[in-house]
Parts: sequence; C-alpha cells; structure tokens
Amino acid sequence: MFSKACEYGIKASIFIAINSSEGKRVSTKEISKEIDSPAAFTAKILQDLVRNDIIQSVQGAYGGFEIEKPNISSIKLAQIVNAIDGDNIYKGCGLGLHACDENHPCPVHDKFKTIREELKAMLENTNLEQLALDIKSGVSFLKI
Repeated sequence: MFSKACEYGIKASIFIAINSSEGKRVSTKEISKEIDSPAAFTAKILQDLVRNDIIQSVQGAYGGFEIEKPNISSIKLAQIVNAIDGDNIYKGCGLGLHACDENHPCPVHDKFKTIREELKAMLENTNLEQLALDIKSGVSFLKI
C-alpha cells in the first residue's frame, strides 16, 4: 500500500519520536539499523522529512535527528505519507486503471473508495506519540 520509502519514513519517524521523548538524538546509522533499511536510502528519506518540518536535523558532535517533544503528539501519519508519497494513495484506482472515477468506475471502485476514506481517516487521526507509546510498552514493534 505504501512505497518502501514511506514505510521506512514512518518507522524512522516513530524511532526518532521514541528517542526524542527521552531527550536523545539519533544518527542515520542508528535509524537504519533499527528499521532495517539501507543507510543511504534512509538518509534520503530523512532529508524529505526534514524538508517537510516533520523531524529536525542537528549538526555537530552531539547532533542527529530529533523531534521537539511538544510536536511528537501533533505529527500525524498523514503528514509523513504526504511528505514521502504525496496524496496518490487517496486517488489511485484499486485495479490500477488510468481512468477510474465516478462516471467510469472499475469493478471495485466503490469498495476501494470506502477503504481509501477509512485509510485517510486513520492516517489523519494517528499521531507519532500514540505509536511511540505502543512500542515503548511492548504492544507493537518496529522490527521482528
């Protein structure tokens, strides 16, 4: 459903949020190791997240990536998805047709439209703090 870059971006943001809530910054190397992604690819994804004001990059000996504590609860998954994949996830045809709409629907158009609306609502209503707390409490995991 999400591109690989978006999957990594979500996981990286959650990992950064966990560490930021504890007052720690993390390096690209630490992030790529934790989310099982190639370091160079992770660096490009992190640049997109910085450009979109989702995470901050701090240079220097004590630098790394962080999210300001007050912002952790206000960053929604929709912002991360939009920063990396754009809004195509809400527009595409369930069967991949180029011209699928209300006037010329594909066989799954109405069912897929409902799923897209539910996905959009979930992404817009889920914040990084909720996900970070689930990981910290052991309810969910970033990798297995």
